[in-house]
This record gives sequence, C-alpha cells and structure tokens, in this order.
Amino acid sequence: MVWSRSKNPPGPQEGRLRDPALQALLRELAAFNRGLCVITTRMPVADIADHERASALSRELEHLSSDAGAKLLQALGVKGGEADLRAASDEFGGHSLALTLLGSYLTDAFKGDIRFRKEVSDRLAHDIRQGVHAQKVMESYQKWFGEGPELAVLRMLGLFDRPVDEKAIATLLELPAIPGLTESLIDLSKIEWRTIIARLRRARLLAAEDPHNPGQLDAHPLVREYFGEQLRSQRTEAWKESNRRLYNYYRALAPELPETFRNMEPLFLAVIYGCNAGLFREALHKVYIPRIQRGNSSFAANSLGARGALLSVLAHFFEQGRWGSPVETGVEGQNLTAEDQLFIIMEAGSYLTATRGLGAPEARICYERAEPLCRLLNRPLHLSVALTGQWRYSLHTDKLTETMQIAERIHSLAQEQNDAPLMIEACRALAVTLYHSGHFETAQPYLMRAVQIWRSGSVQCHMEGPQTPLIVCLCYRAGSEWHFGEIASYQATIAEAISLAKQLNDMNALAMGLSWAAGLAANESNLAEVDRLASDLIELSTRHNFVFWLASGLLHRGWARSFSGDTTQGIAWIEQGIKDYRTSGAVLGLPVFLGRKAEALHLAKHTSEALEIIDEAKVLAERLEHRDYCAPMHCLRGVFLATLGADESQIEAAFCEAIRTANEQKSVSLGKRAEKTYAEYRRQKAKAEGGRGFRLPL
Repeated sequence: MVWSRSKNPPGPQEGRLRDPALQALLRELAAFNRGLCVITTRMPVADIADHERASALSRELEHLSSDAGAKLLQALGVKGGEADLRAASDEFGGHSLALTLLGSYLTDAFKGDIRFRKEVSDRLAHDIRQGVHAQKVMESYQKWFGEGPELAVLRMLGLFDRPVDEKAIATLLELPAIPGLTESLIDLSKIEWRTIIARLRRARLLAAEDPHNPGQLDAHPLVREYFGEQLRSQRTEAWKESNRRLYNYYRALAPELPETFRNMEPLFLAVIYGCNAGLFREALHKVYIPRIQRGNSSFAANSLGARGALLSVLAHFFEQGRWGSPVETGVEGQNLTAEDQLFIIMEAGSYLTATRGLGAPEARICYERAEPLCRLLNRPLHLSVALTGQWRYSLHTDKLTETMQIAERIHSLAQEQNDAPLMIEACRALAVTLYHSGHFETAQPYLMRAVQIWRSGSVQCHMEGPQTPLIVCLCYRAGSEWHFGEIASYQATIAEAISLAKQLNDMNALAMGLSWAAGLAANESNLAEVDRLASDLIELSTRHNFVFWLASGLLHRGWARSFSGDTTQGIAWIEQGIKDYRTSGAVLGLPVFLGRKAEALHLAKHTSEALEIIDEAKVLAERLEHRDYCAPMHCLRGVFLATLGADESQIEAAFCEAIRTANEQKSVSLGKRAEKTYAEYRRQKAKAEGGRGFRLPL
C-alpha cells in the first residue's frame, strides 16, 4: 500500500494525513498490525511519529550515492565521463529531484553535455530540506523558458497542494484573463496546450500523466512551493484573483451540507482559498460556519472527527499561522470583526487542546487572547470558556496556587452571572484544583453541586471545550468516593461518566473516563480490568489522535502487564507512555506515572532504580504543589527502603508520613493501605534476623 500525496503541506498540520479515516487506519496499522504498509513521502508522517523506530521504520531514500546519481543522470540522457557524472551527483548532494531536473535541463538546453552543469551548480547552497538545489535548477529553467505559457502553468500549479483536475484549471483559464498569470494561456489550442504540458513533463517539472486520471496535472511539492511563492509574493493581484476563482469553484463543487469527509473536503479548500483571496468574512460566514460546522453543532469536528483538518483551515484566519493573532486586513469589507476574531480563536483553542494535549502552549495563547475580546464584547459564557482554557493549561503545567487563582476567577464570574452552565464550569475548576491539592473532602461538595445542577434539568450539557464539564466532575467524584472507601459508589459513578460520554458522543471525555476507570481499577489491583480498559483507551486514542490519552493507555497497559509477570514488556510500555505524556507538554499526571514505573521496576528487582524514580516523582510533586499522590509515594518509598535494607529510621519515617498524610487528607483507602503495609513491615521485621529480605505488598 502506498500513500504519497495524502498529507497536509508545511503548516500547523504538517505531515498529518488529511482524511480522518486514513489517519485512523494508519495509526491502527502502526499500533496493532504485523503486516506491511509502504508509505512514500517527502515529509515524515506525523500521525505515526509515536511508533518511530518501533513498528514504523523510516528509510531515507532522497539522497543518492555518487554512483546512483551518475546512473540517474545517464538514464535521463546526460553524456559525459564517469568522474564528471559522479561529481555532478555530489555537487547536488545526491538530491533526487534536483538531479532529475538537472538531467532534463541539460538534455533540453545543452544536448545532455555534463560539462554545462556549472551554469547551475556554481550557485548552489546546502539546505537540502528546503530544496535549494532543486530551486537553483528551477531558476535556470525559468530563464531558459522565459516569461510565457510554461511558467504560467507552473505558477498555476503553485496554487494547489495536490493533483489538480481539468475543471479547476479551466476555472483559472476563464475570461477575462488574470493579469500577470493567464494572458499567454487564454487563446491556446488544445494541441498547443498539450505541447506545453509535454514540454514540462519532459523537463520533469510536471509529473507523468496518471492513466487513471487523464487530464490531471501534478508536480513535486518543491516545484509547487517554488512557483506558488513567486505568484504570492511577486504577483499579488494575480494571486488574489486566482484564489478568488478557486474559492467560488470549490464552494460550488461540494454538496450544500456534506455528510462525509470526502464530500466536505472541497469546502475546506474553499475556505483556504477564500482566506488567501482576502475574503475572510465571506469564507467564515458563508462556508465555515453554516456549511462546515452547521452553526453551533460543530458538525465537522463532532460528527466527522475532522479536528486536524479544521486546524489547517483555521490557520488561514491567523497571521502566518500564528495562533492568537487573527488577520487584520482583507479586501474591502472583508476584515474580521471582533466577534469573528473571538469565534475563530475559541475554535482554534478547542481543537488545539483536543489534538495536541491539555498542555499545548498554542491553546493557552488562544485563550489568553480571547479574554480581552470576551470582555470587550460582553460575552460571559465565552469568557468562562476562555478562563477555563487558561485554567486547564495551568493545571497541567503550573503550580496549583496559580491554578487556583484562575479557578476562583471562573467561580466569581459564575456567581456574578447567576448562570447554571457557568456554575458547572466553576465547580469543575475549583473541585479539580482542590483534588490535586490533596483536599479530597473539600472538593466533594463542588463535584456534587455540579452533578445536582445537571440533574435538575435546568441546563443542557454544552460542548464549549475539549471535554464535557459534567463528565470531568463525575470522574473526580468517583476518585473522591474511592478515597472515602465507598467502592460500590465509585464504580457506579465512573460507569455513569463513561455512559454519558458515549451518549453525548464526546470522545475526549470518553477517553478521560476510560483513563480514570483504569486508574481506579489499578488502585484495586484488578489487573484484568486495567488491561481491558487500557486496550479500549489505546484503541480510542489511536483512532482520534488523542496523544495525551494514548500515553495514559500505554502506561496502564504496561502496569497491568508488569503485575501479570511480564515486567520487561510492561516497563517498555510504561516508559513509552511517560515519553508521550511529556511530549504533550503536561506534567499533572507525571508523579503518578513515575510511581507506576517505580512499582514495575521494583517487581523486576530493580529496587534501587525504583527508589530514584519515586524520589524524582516526590520532587516534581512538591514543586508543582500536587499532593493527591503524596501518601502513595511515601508508602512506596518505605517499601523500597525496606527492601534495600536502609536505615530503620528512614523506613519508619516514610511509612509514618504516608499514614499521616492519608489521615490528614481523610483518604480512608490510602490510610488503610499504608497501615497494612507498615504493619506487614513490622511483622516481617520482628521475624527477620538481618536488615534485608523484606517482601512487602505494593
């Protein structure tokens, strides 16, 4: 199986597959399939980066050896001595496209004489990734062709990031001619057109004709980028008019309300071309809002799962893709209003959080930029969402004292507005912050109030963020109930959270529910349940590209496998989960993740390393003021010290601190566990003759 032109070009979604179905298929192949899938690509495939050097192996094919480069030139009709041919290959860094273009250029312009390569190679630079070698050859071709139909065709192709059909080309060739672009192409006969296309194909500036798509034109991405940038930067009016025509073409091509990603894609292109033409308001209000997102239903995101594609589209409403900086100038009457800016910033913030993780700095930038707009426009609901976005980022990356300040601002806003949806948001923010501060009992009333407001029927659950607030509250309520020793209650509550997430089709919240359920099952040492939930979480996160939750799934699977006896593979899963979690930018769960790794290392009889890991977790938790995992850390530290035969005072201090912390936090479950482990230590100590040989429960 081969994919070569299915990915997004350079930009916010660079290297990601466009179609969510293809994304899911490729990620699942990388995660679970043992067969073979071959992908040809210029840029790495971002969707399977997590599997690099594991199931996804990459082979660099672009840079040819001297001998291979010489043979390529000979195959293209270049003549000369072996030494000259090899030298030419080296001068172009073995860059296959550059050598292909060079060979065609020498054949066309100099009868294939290798000695004339100096016309091009003397001016070469060395930046292979940006295709500078190939650009120099294209510059030579440009001079050789002169201003005329060949360059006009290449510049037209620079408007596209994929193969282009005859109808799209015909749209650009309609009368009147586009000044600075199509004047030389308007009156061509079919024979003259085919002659120009054949000349460009012979020069390898156009791809060979696809027998399955006759009439379709395509070029190497570097060729498209080179001539497209010329059109954009040097012929601005031609660029805008071309994009305006393509905007109208693609918005008419799609069904009015597409039901599939394939049928929706022309509308994504229409918005991009509309923005390139400066038609920002029209693209937003005539295509993006009514036809792509179906008003407030977020159809493309929630029903088609096209959040990555939406980010690629939204990036064109921002200055050079800088999140948080909406474009300020369009054609006359097309500037974005403050309301428009707020809308696209909030859209971007939500999808950046969902796809890049809860610690994504780009999302924080969006939500910070949104706050003054919310106040300017007097939008309290949007202000609550913007503050919640800031709170979420702070929760996963900052000290909890800073996070609590934002939570209190959200609560004050909810009280001022006397608004039920805002109060659910506020209760969620306060409760979650208190929970991670170790104040489980104080958090509980806020969690219960959020659930009571929801169950009263006075508010409908809304999808203003990457997770439904009520489901978050249910997950944390289940956690609190576990701490209070209410096992049956927590099981019912987490089951309700998962069921509601499915009912609301909130896949991000469903991932959170599965992660919490797996963590609580691990607390109960239910290995089979942890493994089952981890598998469900991995599958869901793989399908929807939830990097943050995928890391949690990998960790829980590794923990369950370690406790089932396969510590080698289990530790590998845990380490991968921690690596991916760090990549997401979040640190909130790291102390717990490190604690799980320490447990697995201890089981593998690497207790010294386990002690180092738990000490690392302790330092991190103290720095971030996260106290919800303090008691287990102290208890594990006592187990590890006892196993290593450490000083008795250190062991006693660790166990006593675990018990004291659990009692202070009123965690019945953690207190019982610490007391049981401490009692077992004292029992074994009384029978032991030496200071080693303890086998304590984890």
